[in-house]
Amino acid sequence: METNKGTLVIELDHAKAPVTCENFLRYVQDGFYDGKDGHGETVFHRVIPGFMIQGGGMTAPLKQKRNHDPIVNESNNGLKNLRGTLSMARTNDPNSATSQFFINVANNDFLNYKNPSNPGYAVFAKVVEGMDVADAIVKVKTKTVGPHENVPAEAVTITKAEVVPETK
Repeated sequence: METNKGTLVIELDHAKAPVTCENFLRYVQDGFYDGKDGHGETVFHRVIPGFMIQGGGMTAPLKQKRNHDPIVNESNNGLKNLRGTLSMARTNDPNSATSQFFINVANNDFLNYKNPSNPGYAVFAKVVEGMDVADAIVKVKTKTVGPHENVPAEAVTITKAEVVPETK
């Protein structure tokens, strides 16, 4: 995943989060994240130092892109919201994740699955190269835009999202 701040190499965990990985790949292959779908590049629209960077659902003017149907929450998969992991963003409904994801820039244990009434957020991948890019993104100056807080003052866009073969 290339951003205007640098490149992130992300490794998906298909074994522990198959539905989430397939959902993410569908958006990548559709050209959703990088604007090849004709509706504009998505941005990291929420960055909070010591916590996470969130993106994958809005264009630079903070316009929500049209999503596929929500997926089931796979948060009870044993994966933890540790620094460098990717998780699905969602509403209060545990099964509402669509295209938005976040990269943990700190260990966020409070986001892990606890029980059915405290389901947490589904980890599905990790950054294997480029965590310095995520660290740079989380340090950008932010502002409030309408109801959206912690918005980068200058857009942080996803300029390319593609599947690359494993190098093992």
